[in-house]
Amino acid sequence: MHVTVTFNEKMPLSGIDGKGHQTLFDTSPEFSGTGSAASPMDTVLEALGACSMMDIISILKKMRREPLLLKAEVTAQRAEEHPKVFTAIQILYTLESPGCTPAECEKAVRLSMEKYCSVAAMLRASGCNITWSAELVQGERKEEESGLVKE
Repeated sequence: MHVTVTFNEKMPLSGIDGKGHQTLFDTSPEFSGTGSAASPMDTVLEALGACSMMDIISILKKMRREPLLLKAEVTAQRAEEHPKVFTAIQILYTLESPGCTPAECEKAVRLSMEKYCSVAAMLRASGCNITWSAELVQGERKEEESGLVKE
């Protein structure tokens, strides 16, 4: 893997991965940023959510379950002194998948968090305590919850 991050006179920074995908990084004006993009620490939390969700989706599909909605709400605490590493992270997963049981939902999340998610493994290796819970919702979602617009 290889990425390049560039500063070109002002924030945000631009990251480009080996496939040409761009990620923007910024910080608050207090630290010479514009606040126009996520901070590097925010993107670590987003990466944790995304990494584990990709695992969970794959595991559910192997169980012959079709996830319609999967959301990870990630909350973190950081050390007070520099470097301000993550010390604790909590994740709430919300899953809608017809026919999926609470036990299957929990199994998919547990397998991701304990075995497959590389981002979670790196954070745990740094001493961060990661906890999670999962909520299985059944039935139709409200339009504003799903982000879908019915025609």
